[in-house]
Amino acid sequence: MTAQTTTPALQGLSQPAGRASFAGTVRSEFTKIRSVRSTYWTLLAMAVVSIGVGALVSFAASRNPHGPYFDPTLHSLIGLYFGQLLMAALGVLVISSEYSTGMIRTSLTVLPRRGTLIAAKGVVLAAVSLAVGLITSFASFFIGQALMSGDHISTTLGHPGVLRAVVGGGLFLAACALLGFGLGLLLRHTAGAICAAVGLLFVLSLVVNFLPQSWQNHVDKWVPAVAGSVIFTVLPSPPGSTPTFAPWTGFAVFCGYAAIAIAAGLYLFRKRNA
Repeated sequence: MTAQTTTPALQGLSQPAGRASFAGTVRSEFTKIRSVRSTYWTLLAMAVVSIGVGALVSFAASRNPHGPYFDPTLHSLIGLYFGQLLMAALGVLVISSEYSTGMIRTSLTVLPRRGTLIAAKGVVLAAVSLAVGLITSFASFFIGQALMSGDHISTTLGHPGVLRAVVGGGLFLAACALLGFGLGLLLRHTAGAICAAVGLLFVLSLVVNFLPQSWQNHVDKWVPAVAGSVIFTVLPSPPGSTPTFAPWTGFAVFCGYAAIAIAAGLYLFRKRNA
């Protein structure tokens, strides 16, 4: 008898399709996200913009008078308002780039279980965006407080609500990435999904300002960016301003938008051809 030998590559091909484990799929998706150059550039741009804007605002605050409702934590983290757009763009690219290159067909050939594939992509995206988001949030906070310390208006992580706000900044950025991921899965087009993210996170906040004040009091707090950003504030809104949710309630509302986008995208992903 002649002993038959099978190369590792052929052994992999001989396995039944769709039997890849979830852990193996997560490792594969992590390899994908770190092997794409746009991931590094998008995350770097997000960190530079967030930290840079926060530093500029903190420096300006140290040179100008401030009132009783001055929030030094929010001033140092204000750059996250702009970083959210880049983080959402990263979430879009994680899924839409596979459609633009046709890689999605290969992914589904290797792993036909679509729910497992999307879950693995979401887990990897959440882990990467949360890690970078926390680093960015803490860096923004410490740099901003250093710039404001000369005017004795800075704060520390030990003050009530400050640590929650800084950690919340990282959570907010991760949720933005997942919202973008859901929009990318829903629309399957990079430009269209990024435009939708910009509309939800930025333009919608501006449009609400043109509504009558009585309408703003009920609508403004439900706007995604407004609801989510409350998590990285410490002081309550000053009297007479538009009311907002409590920090964790607002963040839960924002996560609800991301969950709806992902759920709708997954539903269509199961129904449509790749």
